[in-house]
Amino acid sequence: MVESLDDMWHLKYILEPQDIVFAVTKRRIEGATDKLRPEKADKKTMRLGICVEKVEFHKFANRLRVHGTIVDGIDTGAYHTINIEEGTDISIIKTWKSDQLERIKEAQIASMRPKVIIATIEEGEASIGMVRQFGVEESSSLRQSLGKGEGNTRNEFFGELASQLKWAAEKVDAVILAGPGFTKEDFLEFIRTREPELAKKAVLEDTTSIGISGFQEVLRRGAVDRIMEESRIGREAKLIEELMKEISINGKVSYGMADVRNAQNLGAIHTLLITDELLRTEREGKSIDEFLKEVEHSQGRIVVFSTEFEPGKKLEALGGIAALLRFRVNP
Repeated sequence: MVESLDDMWHLKYILEPQDIVFAVTKRRIEGATDKLRPEKADKKTMRLGICVEKVEFHKFANRLRVHGTIVDGIDTGAYHTINIEEGTDISIIKTWKSDQLERIKEAQIASMRPKVIIATIEEGEASIGMVRQFGVEESSSLRQSLGKGEGNTRNEFFGELASQLKWAAEKVDAVILAGPGFTKEDFLEFIRTREPELAKKAVLEDTTSIGISGFQEVLRRGAVDRIMEESRIGREAKLIEELMKEISINGKVSYGMADVRNAQNLGAIHTLLITDELLRTEREGKSIDEFLKEVEHSQGRIVVFSTEFEPGKKLEALGGIAALLRFRVNP
């Protein structure tokens, strides 16, 4: 059962060509042809099974589109698209790989963690982002220039921000108010009198910037981890930080496919870092699965990074794969 946008994001990387997906969907049925005037084709609700050819994640439309040919149901062999949204019940028939099953297990655990919103604030400017398993998704931003009658204008700005936050925070457990200076503290005092229930969920965090870079700073400082314990994003940010530190001192690290494979041949991999996109691409050649099994057999830990978020993008810039090692290896 698909319950959230996070579930759709996971499915994007779990579903592969040749998998079979069953779901209740709508398909156009042609009208009877023995009448003088052809009937308009109607869409009927039915359960179909399709053989997957392509998967598209439409993050801003809250939808995952699965394209393929019908293998079970009417019009077998014809093309059809199943739209997966929140509340869609699907069945997947495939040869499951160990990292895919691990991904489902992690997603289940993550879905039970507290839900968090980050609001980065400075004078006259604010951004609100929802912490998801694939990163922080900016949901709204607010800007207001300060001029004459600054106090009133500031209260108007705070009032609008409080209104947006109240709506966004209805289904979350915590709201992190972050930013430089004391504006966030003033805003917290403002909502304590105006929106006391919202204020109860709020915690403060110092950052040097706002917006996307402010969101990333909150994650790096561990504020989300303190609320969400071991969130996926927090772990990725911490691992990338450790990776970059080791690279800077030419330490116990390998990156790029050739060097990482060399490290594995020597049994040196402690933690393998790989992007979801590289994993998806390499699967076409099949050899990546054998490599992952080798890492597991030598007691190595595997962490799949999301390229939707900054740590994954940094890993992508290093070739999409890197490893923290048990001992230093010469390339």
